[in-house]
Amino acid sequence: MVQIIDTSNRPVPPAPSPVSVNGVAISREEIARELQNHPAGKPSLAWQEAARALVVRELLLQEARRMGIAADPILDEKGRRETKEEALLRALIEREIRVPEPDEKTTRRYYQQNLHRFRSASIYEAAHILFSARQEDQAGYAIACDKAKRVLVEVRRNPERFGELAKLHSDCPSGAQGGSLGQITAGQTTPEFERALFALVPEQVAEEPVPTRYGWHIIRLDRKVEGRQLPFELVAERIADYLREQVMRRATAQYIARLVSRAHITGIELAGAEEHRVN
Repeated sequence: MVQIIDTSNRPVPPAPSPVSVNGVAISREEIARELQNHPAGKPSLAWQEAARALVVRELLLQEARRMGIAADPILDEKGRRETKEEALLRALIEREIRVPEPDEKTTRRYYQQNLHRFRSASIYEAAHILFSARQEDQAGYAIACDKAKRVLVEVRRNPERFGELAKLHSDCPSGAQGGSLGQITAGQTTPEFERALFALVPEQVAEEPVPTRYGWHIIRLDRKVEGRQLPFELVAERIADYLREQVMRRATAQYIARLVSRAHITGIELAGAEEHRVN
């Protein structure tokens, strides 16, 4: 039986207002195409981000045309030729926004205040024996743990057999090389593996098998090369580039905010839109 519900007296939610900038409409089709550049957890948020980006772009293009700016497309840093609109945006920003060059005093002060950012990564040469299992498979995970503990006993009795035991038992391709993982730096393995490895001293084997999403590991640290503080001269240009970009971002955001304050924009709240990158 089909149930008919009378909705004639129910309020109908208003359709969303068309998005426009100073009377120039931005179609839903344009926003839909822009969505791919704005991943978000919720489709509604992605839609708003895409709409804001297009509003800012249209606002800047209108300003460039109002000022009579002309620009020929050039190749970008990746060798791609700009579109005419991209050339206009670039020319507008270059004309309207001046970014002072950071001097040595400024870059050196940033270096001294952020020394931890300018260290080379410590390098760990490590080996492991993996007993593969999935954490969601509780029975299989427990069996793998038991196997790892038994082999670890043998490793402790005869440390020189680590490579041989890796070839016999490891489920990792590194087993063929005696478990050697080569050189590892922070961020290249799982957090659990890293915590166990980084706590070891050279030639030490972890006291217990280490669980990760891949299974259970017997871990040995073979060698560690400590990271070192990089000298200012080596990173000065990188710091200058970073400071230049930060100033450019702030100046661009302020410039866009001024344009927004004078514009008539419908269909979208533009709070924070000045943070969108111009490209």
